[in-house]
Amino acid sequence: MGKRTRTEYSYLNIIAGVGGYSISIILSLINRMIFTRTLPSSYLGLNGLFGNILSMLTLAELGIGGAIVYALYKPLAEDNTAKIAALVKLFGRAYRIIGCVIGVAGLCLMPFLKMIIGEHPDISDNLYIIFAMFLFSTASSYFFSYRSTLLTAAQQNYYNTGLNYLIISIQAIVQAVYLIITKDYIGYLIIQIIGNLLYYILISQIAVKKFPYIKDKNIQPLAKEEEKSIFKNVRDLMIYKVSGVLVNGTDNIIITYFSGLVVTGVSSNYTLLVNTLTTLLNQIFDGVTASLGNLNAVETKDKRFSILNMMSLLNFWLFGWGAIGIIFVSDDMVTLLFGSGYVLDMKIPIVLALNFYTVGMMNAIWNFKHTMGMFRYGRFVQFGTALCNLVFSLILGYFWGLFGVLFATFLSRAITNLWYDPYVVYKHGFGKNPLVYLKKYLNFAGILLGTICVCGIICRMVNYGIFVNVIIKCVVCTLIPNVIFYIIFRKYNEFMIIKNIVHNGIVIIKNKLAKK
Repeated sequence: MGKRTRTEYSYLNIIAGVGGYSISIILSLINRMIFTRTLPSSYLGLNGLFGNILSMLTLAELGIGGAIVYALYKPLAEDNTAKIAALVKLFGRAYRIIGCVIGVAGLCLMPFLKMIIGEHPDISDNLYIIFAMFLFSTASSYFFSYRSTLLTAAQQNYYNTGLNYLIISIQAIVQAVYLIITKDYIGYLIIQIIGNLLYYILISQIAVKKFPYIKDKNIQPLAKEEEKSIFKNVRDLMIYKVSGVLVNGTDNIIITYFSGLVVTGVSSNYTLLVNTLTTLLNQIFDGVTASLGNLNAVETKDKRFSILNMMSLLNFWLFGWGAIGIIFVSDDMVTLLFGSGYVLDMKIPIVLALNFYTVGMMNAIWNFKHTMGMFRYGRFVQFGTALCNLVFSLILGYFWGLFGVLFATFLSRAITNLWYDPYVVYKHGFGKNPLVYLKKYLNFAGILLGTICVCGIICRMVNYGIFVNVIIKCVVCTLIPNVIFYIIFRKYNEFMIIKNIVHNGIVIIKNKLAKK
C-alpha cells in the first residue's frame, strides 16, 4: 500500500481518537457512577490528589518527548532510517533513566503524604500502598512508552489512540463489575495498573513491527552536534513542562489543603466532565499535529497562515460551544450521574468553562508554535505563569476556597501566555501584526458572550425532571450556538476551508468503503 497523504493521516487520527474516546468515555462514566455509589467520596479525592502529585513528579521528563517528536519529522519525511533509529535509541535511554528518577523521587515523597493530606480521610486502605501503586503505574510506563512517540511523529497516532481506548474500555467494564461485587479499591487499582502495562507493551510491539529497524543491534549514535541541538530544544521545552505541571498539577493539592479531601473529591466530578470534553475535542487537534509538522516543513508561509486562521475558527466554534454546555448543563449532569450531593455552586461551572475556553482557544497557536520548532520563545514567561498561579492560588484559595484556586489558574494564564504565545507565532512565525490576532480574539469573545446570554435566558425556563432537564438543555446548548455561529461565519474564508475539508473527508471515506 502506498504512503498516505497528510489529509488521509489526519482523518485516520481524528476518527480513531474521537471514535475510540467516545466509546471509552461512556464506559468510564458508568464506571465513575458505580465508583461514587460503592466507595466513600474520599477515594475520589485520593484519585485526584495522587494524580496531581505524580504529574508533578513527571517533571523529570523535561520536554524530551516533544523535542524528539520535532526531531523525527524531517528524517521520517526523508525516510532516513538510520537517523530515525538513532533518535529512538536516544529517546529510549533517556526515558529509562527518567522512569528510575520518578520511582526514587516518589519513594522519597512518601513519608510526607500525611502532611499533605492533613486529617486522615474516610478510607479503610493504607495510604502508602495506594500511593505506591500510583507510583509504580507512572514510573513503569517510561520503560515502554518511548516507542509510541515514533508512531505519533509518523502521523500514525491512530495506532496509539485505537489501542489505548480499546484497553480503557475493557478496563472500565472489568473495574465496574469488580466494584459492584467487592467494593474493594485496591483491586480496582490493580486492574488499572494491568491495563496500563498491557497498553504500553502492546504499543511498543506495534511500533517495532511498523519500524523494525529500530531494533537493530548496530544502531549508530547521533553526531554530537545533533544531540546538542536536540537537548537545546529539551532545555527550552523543559520550561513549558515545569510551568504546565505547576499550573495544572497543583490545584488539587491546594484545594485539599484549604478545603479538605472531600471537596477535592466532589469537585473532581465536575473536572471529570470538563476534562472528558477537553480530551474529546483535543482528539481533533492532536490528530493533525504531525501533519502540521509536515505542513510547516514543506508549504509556503501564506498557506500555513490560512491553515492557522482556519484552525483558530475551529477552536472557537468547538470550545465556545463546549463552554456553553459546561455552564448550563454540568450541574444537572452531575446530579444525574453522581447524585445531588455532588452539586456545587453555579460559580464553579462558570470558572471551569472560563478555563476550558481560554485554554482551548490556544490549541491552534500552540500546535503551530511547537511544530514550527519555536521552543525557545517564552521560556521565562512560562515560569511567570507557574509562579503567578502558585501565588494567586494560595491567596485566592485562602479567601474563596475552591473557586479562588480555579480562578487563579485563569488569571495566571491571562496575564502571561494567553497573550504572549499568539504574539510570538504571529510576529516571529509569520511576520504578522499581533493586533490582528487580538482583534479576532475579542470578536470571538463578544460573539460567545452574546450566545451565552441567549442560551441562559432559554435554559432558565427549563424546570422539569432531572433527566428531561439534561436532554432539553443539551439540545438548547447545541442548537442555539451552532445556528448563531453558522449565521455569522458562513461566508468567512476560514469556514469555507473547514467546509471543503469536511467534504473531502467524506469523499475519501466513501471511496475507501467503496473499494472494500
